[in-house]
This record gives sequence, C-alpha cells and structure tokens, in this order.
Amino acid sequence: MTQRAEIDAGSELDPVHPMSLPPTARRVPGLTTAEVAERVARGEVNDVPVRSSRSTTEIIRSNVLTRFNAIIGVLWVIMLFVAPIQDGLFGFVIVANTGIGIVQELRAKKTLDGLAVIGEAKPKVRRNGTSAEVSTSEIVLGDLVELGPGDKAVVDGEVVETDSLEIDESLLTGEADPVLKQPGDQVMSGSFVVAGGGAFTATKVGREAYATQLAEEASRFTLVHSELRSGINQILKFVTWLMVPTAIGLIISQLVVKDTDFRNSVARTVGGIVPMIPEGLVLLTSVAFAVGVIRLGRRQCLVQELPAIEGLARVDVVCLDKTGTLTEGGMDVTEVRLLNASGADDAYVRTVLGALGESDPRPNASLLAIKEAYPDGASWHCTEALPFSSARKYSGASFSEGGGRSSSWLLGAPDVLLPHGDPYLDEIDLFNRQGLRVLLLTRICKDLDDPQITDGSSATALVVLEQRLRPDAADTLQYFADQNVATKVLSGDNAVSVGAVAAKLDMPGATATVDARTLPSDRAEMADAMDEGAVFGRVTPHQKREMVAALQSKGHTVAMTGDGVNDVLALKDADIGVAMGSGSEATRAVAQIVLLNNSFATLPSVVAEGRRVIGNITRVATLFLTKTVYSVLLAILVVCSQVEYPFLPRHLTLLSTLTIGVPAFFLALAPNKERAQPHFVRRVMRYSIPSGIIAASATFCTYLLARSHYTGPDALSSETSVATLTLFLVSLWVLAIIARPYTWWRVGLVAVMSLCFVLVLVVPWLQDFFALRLMGTMLPWTAVGVAAVAAAALELVWRWVGRRFPA
Repeated sequence: MTQRAEIDAGSELDPVHPMSLPPTARRVPGLTTAEVAERVARGEVNDVPVRSSRSTTEIIRSNVLTRFNAIIGVLWVIMLFVAPIQDGLFGFVIVANTGIGIVQELRAKKTLDGLAVIGEAKPKVRRNGTSAEVSTSEIVLGDLVELGPGDKAVVDGEVVETDSLEIDESLLTGEADPVLKQPGDQVMSGSFVVAGGGAFTATKVGREAYATQLAEEASRFTLVHSELRSGINQILKFVTWLMVPTAIGLIISQLVVKDTDFRNSVARTVGGIVPMIPEGLVLLTSVAFAVGVIRLGRRQCLVQELPAIEGLARVDVVCLDKTGTLTEGGMDVTEVRLLNASGADDAYVRTVLGALGESDPRPNASLLAIKEAYPDGASWHCTEALPFSSARKYSGASFSEGGGRSSSWLLGAPDVLLPHGDPYLDEIDLFNRQGLRVLLLTRICKDLDDPQITDGSSATALVVLEQRLRPDAADTLQYFADQNVATKVLSGDNAVSVGAVAAKLDMPGATATVDARTLPSDRAEMADAMDEGAVFGRVTPHQKREMVAALQSKGHTVAMTGDGVNDVLALKDADIGVAMGSGSEATRAVAQIVLLNNSFATLPSVVAEGRRVIGNITRVATLFLTKTVYSVLLAILVVCSQVEYPFLPRHLTLLSTLTIGVPAFFLALAPNKERAQPHFVRRVMRYSIPSGIIAASATFCTYLLARSHYTGPDALSSETSVATLTLFLVSLWVLAIIARPYTWWRVGLVAVMSLCFVLVLVVPWLQDFFALRLMGTMLPWTAVGVAAVAAAALELVWRWVGRRFPA
C-alpha cells in the first residue's frame, strides 16, 4: 500500500506524487501551450458540459409541446372561426400561462447555471511543467491531470505518477475495495481518490470517456423520486382516459342529437371540453419548483435536481458527518502529551510531527493543524509514505533523519493503533469525553506495507486537537428536533469524542454513543440499533453506506450530509445527498443538493421550500381537479338529459380565472410550513371528487330549474347566467376552504375575486362581453340558495373526510 521514493535524477518519469518531489528531481512537464492549442484545433477537448438544469430548448419544448396544449390549441383554432373572440379567451390564457412557465424556468436555469459555475470542480492540470486549475471542459487529450484525496477523475487516462494512489471505482463497477494504482494502470472517469495522490495522462476525453458513455453517471447516479411528479402524471393519465369518452359523448349530443344553431352547438361543445383539462396544474408545479430554486439560490444553495427540494421536505432521518457539518473544517493543536515509555523529548517529537505534516502533499484537517503548529520537520527526508485512509484510520511515513539515522512512524486513531485494554486508552478516554480529538504518534519497527504494522510499535505521544463547532449547528439540530426529524451522527472519529461534541450542541440522544465496530452485520439488526442510537463513531465509509440502507429498510426517508471522500458512497445511496461546497469533488458530484456557503444552517430553508411546494401544490391540485370533476360530470348529465350544454367557453374562462387561475398562482407561491404528508394523489382526490360532484349537482339543478322557468328567445342566455352564478358561488366556497387557515391576504384574495365577478354582473359592457345577464329576482336568489346548500354540504363533507382520513 506504499510507494517507495527511489528517485533517479536523470529519469523523466518519477513515481512519486509531484507535490512530494524534492526540488532536484525531474518530473513529467505535461503538454506545452502549443500542443494544447493543436489539440483544441483538432477538437480533442473534453467538451461535454454537465448542465445543472435543462437547456433553453428543452424548457421551451416541455412547456409548449404538451398533450393538453395540443388539444386546447385545436379547440382554440376552431373557436376563432365559429365564435366571437371572447369565446376564445381560454387560448390566450394558455399562451400567457405557458409564457409564465417558460420565463420562470429560464430564471431558475440562470440561477442554477450561475451557482454551478461557482461550485464547479477545477481539476489540476500540469502544462509547461506548471500545475494550474482549469475548467473540466478545457482538458485536452494527452493532458497530465493531477489527483489527490477526494478528487474525481473527470476523463479516462493512464497513471504515470503515483504516491500510494488508491482509487474507489465502486460507483462505476460495484467493486467495494479501493484499487491501488501503479504507473501504467487505467483510470476511469467517475472514479475518485480515497488516499494518496498521483497524476495520469488523459487518453479519452469528451463523449469517449467511460462516465460520459454511461450518460454522465458520475454526476447523476440516481434520480430523486418525486411523489408530486409521479402523482401529477398519474392524475393526468386518469383525466385523459376520463375525458376522451366524455368529450365524444358531448360532441354527439350537442352536434347530432340537438337541432340547434351549428355555431352555438360547436361553441358549447368546446365550452364543455376545455374545463375538463387541468391545464394549469403542471404549469404551477413547475413554477413552484422554479421559484424554490431561485429562493434557495439566493442562499447559495445549489439544487442539482429540482425534486430534491421536495425530497428533503419528506425526510424523517438526517445522517450527519461530524467534521465539516457540526464542526468547521479547521482544527487547533491544544496539547502534545509525551508518553513516558517512549523516552522521546519534546523537541524531537515536534520535529517528527512537522516531518509527518510535510510528508503529505494534501494533508487532511488534522494533519494540516499539526503542520501549522510544528513547521520544524522540513530537514528530514521522507523515503516512504502511507497516506491517510478513512478505512485504516491512520497515516504514516519513513524518514531519513540525517547522520545515517532513519525511523518510521504512524499517526492515527489510538483505539486502532493500540491493543484492546492498553492503559493509555483510559487517559485518552478522558480527552474524548471533553469532545477533543486525540491522535496517537507511535514509532514502528516494520515496513509501512506490513499487514502487522503495529506489532512491536512504541507509543510516543498523544496529539490533542480541538475542533471548532459551527455556531449555527445547535439551532439547526433543534429545528430538526422540533420537526420530529431524527438526526444521526455517523463519524469516523472516536464515538465518545463525537458524543461529547454532539452534547455541546444539545443534540437529542448525544449521550447514547455507539462504536460502529460493535454493530451487527445483519441489516435488520443494524436497523434496530440505528433506531435506538444517535451518535456512531469509528464508522468506515462502507459502513456508512450499510447504515443508510438499514434505515431505509425500516421505511425511513434518509438524507445524508457530508463533505469528505468517505461520505461519497452513503451520499449516493441516501434518498437525498447534501454536500458542502468546500467538500471533495466526488462528494459534490453525487449529491443532489450542494451548500455552496458550507452552512449546515441552510438545510432548514431547503426543508421549508420543500414543504411550501408540497403543501401549496396539494391545495392547487385540489382546485384544478375539482374543476375537472364537475366539468366531466356536467357533460355526462347533459348527454344523459339531452339538453344544451349550459356554458359557453367565455363563462368557464371567467370562472376558471377567478376561482382557480389567479388564486392558484398566489397560493402556489405563498409561505407554507405544513409538515409534508405522503400519498399526494389520495389526498387530492378524496377532497376534489366530492367537491366536484357537489358543484356539478348544484349547478345542474339550478340549470334545470331555470329551463322550466325562462321562456322566449333569450331563455338560454338567462339559464346560462343563473347556472354560472351557482357554479361561481360553489367554486368560490371551495376556494375559501382551500385558502384556510386564513390570513389577511388570503381573505383579501377571496374578496377581490368576488368583487371582480360582481363587476361583471353589474357593468353593462362586461355583461355583454361575457353574455351574463340575470333576469328577474326569483331565479337569481334561487341560484344563491342552491349554492348555500351546496356550501353547507361542502363543509360537512370536508370535515367528515378530515376526520375519516386524518393527515
């Protein structure tokens, strides 16, 4: 697992990681500027943009070319030939709605693409002998790409330099164990470095790269399940099958059976078909998601898959990695305690620690703190290095101290390096209980790649580090506790130490710490242990993955947060993966949500946006489906009764605008803190079906009463007017119920919609435009009375449904 540094000053290729090479050694210089330009001219560039959102063409196509837009478009063209322009208003409304949807999605795309550029990984490429960060799309064939812990291979290549380079290919091949790479070995795009470093030559770029051929699987391994998306698709499928036979029956009834004016029959037929289509439901769902993306973007939160907003709102367990999530990345060395048995003095130990810091070109947070505290080891020459690995829990190096002396050292977890029952462990436990991180420095007498490396080792010193708590972590943990969302800390550190940190943040269950090495391997038993515990230490990367799967097996919806390469596998398998912006490239690649500001406190905002979307779309969907139900039922009643359809398109356009279209737009974007509930389709249908039945029954009852009352050439217009009044009042009451709990603006919204309808009834030119004129007093008041009875029935049904099927 190590790579010895046997450097030949005259050799062109050097197996040591470039950053660890001594100044006298030569290394592969990479391509020259001229060679890069030549490859760009030939098109040998990694030009495969990984978009964080759909392209502009896809957005326009998905909003314009829909099944329902096609149906409405055909009906609109027909109406423009056979009826006045006011009967074609529904077409202009659809054009406006589609335009709004396109504009909002383009705004969201602009936000996403801007954030994606900020959070884009910048691979290090060596050109002209100098390393520099470039955009992924600027890599050319033959470039020398440098790798370090946490880096993701963005193109395929062949290893030319290695310093104990270990690459995890499990996301591509399913192989669990990291692969130790040697010069000449292949590197697949989409794999990532778990330990060590090196460099490889790009042999396949662009669409020839392995991960690109797997549909950019390295960036999008899973698609977030969206209950809203699948539920709305299910509803639309149901509506389509229901609409087709009903529309055919209505066409036959109005055009064949009834001996009326052809143009009027066509207009009323179209008037019966158009409201069956919930044309604004998909639009408002897209708008709600898009607005959520824009709002979160202002908080430096990159949502790489839109339904992830919804997914996090449904999460009931959040798994946290301590480092980088509960604590900030940096650490401070507070004490180095010499162990008496070693006989080493303080100055010598400081030199050893400094030399270990210098031996790793890309130190982790612990080693970086040591390197900053003890910069005294540069005089020692590193002859062999063993980079830190989350699976091993330690790193090591061998040194030539000068004067013919040499030594080998390990630095890592004391409970891994020391045998069980060692007396030093009790002393270390005292530090752990204070929430401090403790590393053991031990001198070894074996090679770094020896399987029994710790045999005969001499414990030399304890390095005590203090972790910096995130100031906002306690409030975020309290938020999740208040929302009945369980939090689990999965850390590679000592369990007692992690528990002490969690206790400082007042995390529920912080005292119930579990050493993950004692967890059962059986998934069911592990799931039970996960339910009981809250803080787990000494967790390996593959254990994190198993723990997430165990929680999911119990029916939990799991979110995983992290920033290190050891979190990648668990992030990929969790229902929602949340990565820190400063985290490794591999971590950001597999996460659905990236917190570019590295603030754990942003998560409540994401949850709030998800709840807003779910709650509001449920409300809006109930409005739209109520309209579909009463439209279909009215059409069926008309066909069975062999009467004229009571409405022209202009009437239903007016009703839809005032009781659904405008209110739904405001309701879909309003604040909503209701806890997300499952079974979207069932929740919508159990309210919309009885509401639609009541609305259709009340309206048709009023229409039949009006047909028996009015006579003469204007009878049909009068019958339509009172039927419209009843349907408006009943639909308005449905809106009033859905708008609860009331706030000043929701009451105002219902009041304004009522006032608009009153204006249509009293302003002469609006009466003529919409063909609405109430004749006499008895039938209008009868319409109001029928609507009042229907409103009372709505209240009874909604309350019964609420008690019978509680949320």
